[in-house]
Amino acid sequence: MGAALIRAAQWTTAGSGTGKLEITPLNESLLKEIIKYVENFSARHPQEAALVFKEPLGWTTTLEPSAFGPDYEISKSTVNSKEAAKDGQPLLNLSSHAIQVYSFSQLSNILQLAQDKKLKEVRACLEANRDPVAKILGPSFATVEGEDTSMLRLLDKVKEGGEGHEAELKMKMLLLLQQLDMQLLNNSLKQMSQEVRLSPLTVKNDVELLKRFCGEGEKMVLKSVEYTSDYEFSNGCRAAPWRQVLGEICYLVIKPVDTDPLYITCSTAGVFLNGGVEKEREEIDYERKSEVYKDLVTLLKNKSPHFAENITKQDFAIYEEPPSTQKTQHVELVDTEEQGQTKRSYENQEKNVHEKMRQQPTQNKPTPPKKLEPSLKWKNLNLTSSQEEKNENFTIIKTGKPDKETAAKGRISPRSPEFKNKAHFSSAHLPRRPSARKTKTPGARDEDFSESSSESEEDEDQPDRRQESNTDLPSEYWQIQKLVKYLKGGNQTATVIALCSMRDFNLAQETCQLAIRNVGGLDVLINLLDTDEIKCKIGSLKILKEISRNSQIRRAIADLGGLQTMVKILDSPDKDLKFLAAETIANVAKFRRARRTVRQHGGIKRLVGLLDCVPDNSANLTSEQEKDIEVARCGALALWSCSKSTRNKEAIRKAGGIPLLAQLLKSPHENMLIPVVGTLQECASEQSYRIAIQTEEMIKDLVKNLSRENPELQMHCASAIFKCAEDIVTRDLVRQYDGLKPLATLLSMSENKQLLAATTGAIWKCSISIENVAKFQEYKALETLVGLLTDQPEEVLVNVVGALGECAQEPSNRAVIRRCGGIQPLVNLLTGTNQALLVNVTKAVGACATEPDNMAIIDRLDGVRLLWSLLKNQNPDVQASAAWAICPCIENAKDAGEMVRSFVGGLELIVNLLKSDNKEVLAGVCAAIARIAKDEENLAVITDHGVVPMLAKLASTTDDKLRRHLAEAIARCCMWGSNRVSFGEAGAVAPLVQYLNSQDTSVHRATAQALFQLSRDPNNCITMHENAVVKLLLDMVGSTDEVLQEAAAGCVANIRRLALANEKARYG
Repeated sequence: MGAALIRAAQWTTAGSGTGKLEITPLNESLLKEIIKYVENFSARHPQEAALVFKEPLGWTTTLEPSAFGPDYEISKSTVNSKEAAKDGQPLLNLSSHAIQVYSFSQLSNILQLAQDKKLKEVRACLEANRDPVAKILGPSFATVEGEDTSMLRLLDKVKEGGEGHEAELKMKMLLLLQQLDMQLLNNSLKQMSQEVRLSPLTVKNDVELLKRFCGEGEKMVLKSVEYTSDYEFSNGCRAAPWRQVLGEICYLVIKPVDTDPLYITCSTAGVFLNGGVEKEREEIDYERKSEVYKDLVTLLKNKSPHFAENITKQDFAIYEEPPSTQKTQHVELVDTEEQGQTKRSYENQEKNVHEKMRQQPTQNKPTPPKKLEPSLKWKNLNLTSSQEEKNENFTIIKTGKPDKETAAKGRISPRSPEFKNKAHFSSAHLPRRPSARKTKTPGARDEDFSESSSESEEDEDQPDRRQESNTDLPSEYWQIQKLVKYLKGGNQTATVIALCSMRDFNLAQETCQLAIRNVGGLDVLINLLDTDEIKCKIGSLKILKEISRNSQIRRAIADLGGLQTMVKILDSPDKDLKFLAAETIANVAKFRRARRTVRQHGGIKRLVGLLDCVPDNSANLTSEQEKDIEVARCGALALWSCSKSTRNKEAIRKAGGIPLLAQLLKSPHENMLIPVVGTLQECASEQSYRIAIQTEEMIKDLVKNLSRENPELQMHCASAIFKCAEDIVTRDLVRQYDGLKPLATLLSMSENKQLLAATTGAIWKCSISIENVAKFQEYKALETLVGLLTDQPEEVLVNVVGALGECAQEPSNRAVIRRCGGIQPLVNLLTGTNQALLVNVTKAVGACATEPDNMAIIDRLDGVRLLWSLLKNQNPDVQASAAWAICPCIENAKDAGEMVRSFVGGLELIVNLLKSDNKEVLAGVCAAIARIAKDEENLAVITDHGVVPMLAKLASTTDDKLRRHLAEAIARCCMWGSNRVSFGEAGAVAPLVQYLNSQDTSVHRATAQALFQLSRDPNNCITMHENAVVKLLLDMVGSTDEVLQEAAAGCVANIRRLALANEKARYG
């Protein structure tokens, strides 16, 4: 079942998470096969149906507690089955629609209870459990690419008789699931061979042909064929982007002659009926209401007898427009894949119809009076062609030409003398700044967007036609358009009134925001910032502050040069202007180009200057002092947005921002603290800021603010500690200021995932210090961390596992992790794909494996095999961490030699890693080889794989960590056959002698042991003597380290014996 879900089922990749099953005939066929199989499973295989799953299959069900019968214990919203496992665990548990099932017998019961909702239940179950076999039989049976040896391992266990009857049941269950897999894969292959996937071009051609059959009259086969949206994206689709990811192309309303209108969804998998248009909200009900047909003609033949009869007889008329109504249709180019796609052929009768239609000139049917329009936000996502952009341009300011409608009514032209005398400050006659829509800023890459500057007379007439077709836009849109006209041509009083009236609209609504932009209001508002009228500036900034929360508006403000003007306003003596400009900058500077613009025009220095205006005494503030606080708060907000750029972080530091931020960090106002701490945690990624946070004594204030009740503030404080605690001084300061207890307390707020991620990150880094680990033990943080190993997002899991890995360095904590049931979830995480998580989880599992009781559990869960498989990972950090984790596993496993040999190709894999360029990988692999070589059979195998020349090749390294473990590996490998001689011939002896000059005593010990083993070969003794090893070894013979002392003395003795034998042979 796992292989079929991975290889045959069709999954979406929309949004976050693992995706959903697409609504396609193939998936529906797979689901029906699974339903049929599971329903009959209990009757056909009663013993296997009673087998308890290793982990429950869990999902969100639509079943209510009332649906369950007498075999279940029902209590309000909770249901438990009377049938239970040996440990008393109910085989079915339902709580608030979250269901967990432990056996096939209960799965069969659920399908019987689901009745007509079977498909939904199975779909939800499979989406929540992408690899059900791993949960049914355990992680060691997870679906893998390539050779699957799980059956062989299970067969060995059956032969050994260790698990008795349960192992036989597992074997049968695995066989049955593999049979189901083959059946599903065969059926899907058959289904896919018959499937024809549609493209936007194919659907568009079909619609154009069907439109030719429409009209009034006896011989017309359809009344009309209409899209629900006139807007076409550049890929040819008319569906909204969030529906396109599900394979949907467009939506149609087709009115047959003999039935009600048909609301149709066209997708890549085929066409089907949807739920139609909801009249109240004018939104489409996307849920499928019919089976999926291969094309529109097939669907219409099934739903309209009149269409089927006439299309077969070819007895119909073709609609042709009168010459006066014919229009030239603009057809966009499609992708080369779509152009090269083979067109589908219908049945013979349908083909004749299409050929008949192609002989006629292509014509369009007149546009009906009203159509459904797409949401405005999809019309402004820069997905239109250049022609469409020109057509959608409403503004008159860009061309500098007066509005035709205004001129017709006798309004004063913006260029006339009367206009200039009327209002010297009016925005319409201000100097025009060059627009970035026409010319890209140098250095601005993908964040810039450009618009064609050429506009023909035909383009200028286009807005009138658009306004006529958009009569269903909300009334606010047209009211805002009128207000913008007053802004352009009015005097001072009219401008202020228009600005006040515009603020009365709900500027948080996207329709209003984009209406201001589309009718040229942004140009006017930004030009008002250049006037000398304070009221006009304030009114304009208040509007810009609200609408700049929209990403499209932000970019438009940057394109029109608004940021440069707002940066200049920061020098204004008026405090209202200052904080409004700073807050607007904070909203606009959310993307890279805007942040760069602020820096290049001196904005960072000005914003830092705003921070230096807060009074020391925060009690009994005057109105002016309150304004000072607001100015500083908005300045901090703007710096927070700008600090996402590395260069801006450096600019803030050079402008003297750190002491001012430290001063504001003592503020009692939470709305001030949030942007200040937010800026600090952004900047804490830089070493210079981390040092400054220590020296400015900010850790104390960060710890103090952890105890406040504001979750956002707590999150930013924890995040700042997370980044700063890489340094031991910071870790000690957090402990000294009692910051560990509030961090442990915040672990209970597991609903807030952002706060939880920041808190667990801070605990992880603080746990690097052993003194802090003791404190966390006291606060019972370890037990809480183990509980967070399941059902958490990856950003939380990375930190939780990292913290457990650090805590597990303490022996008592390893026992706590085992008692709390933390070993199994840690081993389960070894099957993930997140690289940072894999690095941490391998370290944690390796630390736990140093405890024999823990190692027994890891071995039983097949954890060593999973660790070994991570050596194949392409990430060197994962490879190194896995190699280090394997070392304690080999040392503490029962019959470790046999365990290692059971991994097919495992020894060859680890030997080949000696070719890596990463020193941490090499050190870890050498350490693992030193443990593997303790078993004589394994040593023989790795010798055959060429371990000796590979180790000898590394001997010239200068890295002490690698030297130590390389020397240990060489010492162990000398104990097989002629390996000592081979090391000498490969030139490994002379470099080893140089290791004794290292300052690290652990390198001395390992090297002395290696030299002792190598000195048993006469040629190696000669090489050592030539490299002056004796003097170095004699110094170490007097060491207090007994192992080093013995190895050094042994090596010197072997050299001395050779010398004596040589003298005796020479002189008799």
